[in-house]
Amino acid sequence: MTIRVEAVSKRFGHFLALDQVSLDVSSGSLVALLGPSGSGKSTLLRVIAGLETPDAGRVWLTGEEATQKRVQERRIGFVFQHYALFKHMRVGENIAFGLEVRRVPRAVVKERVEALLELIQLQGFKDHYPAQLSGGQRQRVALARALAVEPPVLLLDEPFGALDAHVRKELRSWLRRLHDEAHMTTVFVTHDQEEAMEVADEIVVMRQGRIEQTGSPKEVYDHPVSPFVMSFLGPVNVLQKPDSQASLNRIFLRPHDLLVTDNPQPNAMEARVRHISFLGSEVHVEIILGDGQVVEAHLPTAQAQGLAEGQRVYVQYRSAKTFPMYYEI
Repeated sequence: MTIRVEAVSKRFGHFLALDQVSLDVSSGSLVALLGPSGSGKSTLLRVIAGLETPDAGRVWLTGEEATQKRVQERRIGFVFQHYALFKHMRVGENIAFGLEVRRVPRAVVKERVEALLELIQLQGFKDHYPAQLSGGQRQRVALARALAVEPPVLLLDEPFGALDAHVRKELRSWLRRLHDEAHMTTVFVTHDQEEAMEVADEIVVMRQGRIEQTGSPKEVYDHPVSPFVMSFLGPVNVLQKPDSQASLNRIFLRPHDLLVTDNPQPNAMEARVRHISFLGSEVHVEIILGDGQVVEAHLPTAQAQGLAEGQRVYVQYRSAKTFPMYYEI
């Protein structure tokens, strides 16, 4: 199923949550809506689902306008951040709920529930209650319940936001594998850039109710259209060019694009190490440049051997970006 959002706006009181947003999602793709709190990503997801009605604009599902269609008519699976499982129902009953509402034959329901329990790797938990499961297990049950009715579109609103880092990473890989097997159109909301980069085919970066940039993870990371996109998709150093007053002359550098050595190099900037943080396979080095500006370099541990706080070093950069119109990040 394809999704088209056409010039959609949505206001809550004086707050403009969506401002003339247009978006096309191709059938079978996995798309991440990425942005900070208040950027409009969850509101956009809810408009697609029919949980919110736009003040202006239209929504199309597989070429058919769905702007005024009820949630039930859109055949969309929706997964919330906080599971929203029925606490009084067992795992199997939670998964079967949507099928039973649609009066699917009991034998079909049983077969579908067993298949989904195998898919989410919870075969032995059919008769458990949600309170007896871990957070990661509950979220998998919520996903299975959404998948039970075989929706052509799956929408997920911060599906792993309430989980710890280890479980979150595990479920991200699981979601990517699930999508590759099911081939359904999937849109998920996240504020975690690593999650979006790891899972999605396409990333939609949102800011203040508008879409800032759309592209593959590689495109938005390597070719950001603005300082905001560059900063939101990873750490960045911002340097002012010498003798420049205009903000157009600011340079944006990724920490991993900085080369640091204790030997003088042609065109290298002399600097001094202020602080070193050891993070296992990577070392973060805070450096004071000759003009007093501070940058952070991310180096493989092997390359940082021998560096010490207070040491004189020489800094170069592999690549840098400037933007034709600078505005505050």
